[in-house]
Amino acid sequence: MKALFNRFYETYHQDIYNYVFYMVKDKTITEDIVQEVYIRVIKSYDRFRGDSSEKTWAFSIARHIVFDHFRKQKRKRKVTNETIDLDDMTEFIPARETTPDEAIIHQEDVALMYQLLDQCSVNQKQVVILRYIQHHSLKETAEILDLTVSNVKTLQHRAIKKLKSLLDEEKAKGGIMDDETRR
Repeated sequence: MKALFNRFYETYHQDIYNYVFYMVKDKTITEDIVQEVYIRVIKSYDRFRGDSSEKTWAFSIARHIVFDHFRKQKRKRKVTNETIDLDDMTEFIPARETTPDEAIIHQEDVALMYQLLDQCSVNQKQVVILRYIQHHSLKETAEILDLTVSNVKTLQHRAIKKLKSLLDEEKAKGGIMDDETRR
């Protein structure tokens, strides 16, 4: 059992942790959920049939636990959009060579995108996270979400369309600057 845990941890931990974090946006809750993912993986590994990859199977478990968390939260109180703590986000934003000004602008853009992502449906949000942040293929995303590839494509298209519309609204309000204005 320890060997199974170690293998799953080494192979999938960062991806599962990031997925859960992007969904719940809280380190403590993320750690609790990821721990529950490992518990369920270990308890049910003997029933894993291999119909999908282990990674897809583990993400599916993570997805269900995240939904359970949201259901419990909804019962406790009405879920509200939370702001993103930039300090928490910096460890998930890929590092690249930038000037300090560019780094600040990039962080602001990422924070805004995550805030706007909260205005998408849960399925649209999951598709964007799995496809563009976690870099899963269409097929893997479909398997994780238990959808068809066609459904994933539709959700992806609608999410991108909605995010573009929300970004345009922010620009119109003066909430964000385009590249021309920043110079």
